[in-house]
Amino acid sequence: MHRYERLADHLRERIQAGYYRPDDRLPSVRALAESHGVSLSTVQQAYHQLEDAQLILARPKSGYFVSPQRERPALPPVGRTAQRPVEVSQWEQVREGTCILPDTEIFHLGRGMPDIDAPTLKPLLRALSRVSRRQDLVGLNYDTLHGRPELREEIARLSVGHGCRLHPDELVVTTGCHEAISIAMRAVCEPGGIIAVDSPSFYGALQSIRAYGMKAMEIPTDPETGISLEALELALEQWPIRAIQVTPTCNNPLGYTLSVERKRALYALAQRFDVAIIEDDVYGDLAYAFPRPVTIKSFDEDGRVLLCSSFSKTLAPGLRLGWMAPGRYLERALHMKYVGTGSTATQGQMAVAEFIREGHFEPHLRRMRRQYQRNRNAMLDLIAEVFPLSTRISFPEGGFLLWLECDASVDTVALNTRLMTEGIRIAPGVMFSATGKYRSCLRLNYSLFDAATRQAVKRIGAILSESDPATAEDRIRASVLQESLSS
Repeated sequence: MHRYERLADHLRERIQAGYYRPDDRLPSVRALAESHGVSLSTVQQAYHQLEDAQLILARPKSGYFVSPQRERPALPPVGRTAQRPVEVSQWEQVREGTCILPDTEIFHLGRGMPDIDAPTLKPLLRALSRVSRRQDLVGLNYDTLHGRPELREEIARLSVGHGCRLHPDELVVTTGCHEAISIAMRAVCEPGGIIAVDSPSFYGALQSIRAYGMKAMEIPTDPETGISLEALELALEQWPIRAIQVTPTCNNPLGYTLSVERKRALYALAQRFDVAIIEDDVYGDLAYAFPRPVTIKSFDEDGRVLLCSSFSKTLAPGLRLGWMAPGRYLERALHMKYVGTGSTATQGQMAVAEFIREGHFEPHLRRMRRQYQRNRNAMLDLIAEVFPLSTRISFPEGGFLLWLECDASVDTVALNTRLMTEGIRIAPGVMFSATGKYRSCLRLNYSLFDAATRQAVKRIGAILSESDPATAEDRIRASVLQESLSS
């Protein structure tokens, strides 16, 4: 890590901890250089990095100041408590959204796709090239069910950053996080069993529940504080739930991060009712806060937490490279992996292990966190400008996905159908519910915020404004006023 990056991280930590508050003046470039024993250019580079992340701003002839507190947008309301477990539907919507190649003329604004064009990924491409040219043919051979030892060692080392002490032998490399979640479900629950899920929830997990003949118990989830522990406790008392599947850090699709206290309380509930927790942490490394939030797995005393993650969101989805720490369910998970995909492709594992070992992963994460946080702010500003006032918006604490709730009269499935004729695709809210709730909601991606993204968002806003009751009423008032002025 460069000196300016270390200094920027130090200042970022102090800002986020409240040592420097909104509108506070930061030390001058010269004062900071003297106090930290660095050059003036090092301080300037650190300040520019914080400016890029929109944490600070420069005022001519006055210096650098902490950015004013952003006004938090309105949040979608908490859903109603579920009455009973249900069979998962909505497969047609999911299939349509995942069967379109990314290089078609359709602009995918709803897909969970990171920016794969970042310059910090170039060392990974070089590593993949080196692995493919190796003469010992290791990359063309079968791997073990556990996965390449060098990659598991790097994952175990990185896990310290989210509060875990994992041994490489406790880890299983998978073909993406989706496979890890699917293996976890089959390891802890039989067909006909019940799995509690946060709602709205990742549609891939919901479709795994459907495929294995299980049922989902949707638990209402607040977009700020997360899954309702009260509703979850009530469900655990009434139904023979086998596992709780949650995304507690940088949630998909709502973007919240459960507090440490609520993560502990969730784990205590699982202990009390003796159920497993399937923790999806695929976006955890993209949290904007410093330090990176801890996982529920970090509290795990008895191996009941099955931690699942991947490099699909932090590096590239085409690697199809995930991993899991299944705790007490390790042998069962290995069996489920064997009867599913067997071993995971070898070359990608070797290349990613090299990428991490040579120190490229952390700088890449820092760059992407800054980019995604900056893009989030720009996306929120644009939506506030072009969407109807009735739109309610989440406030993601990490990752690159935004959840919106439109006026109740809006059908986002129909909206998506219309947008497809114009070459734009969104993710309708029904995909994120076992029973097709959230029909007036949608998910958008802001990993990139280029001209094409802005144009697509503006077009969505224009279509929504056409049918928005409040906007229509304003148009009528304007028309009446114009007529009266003309007469």
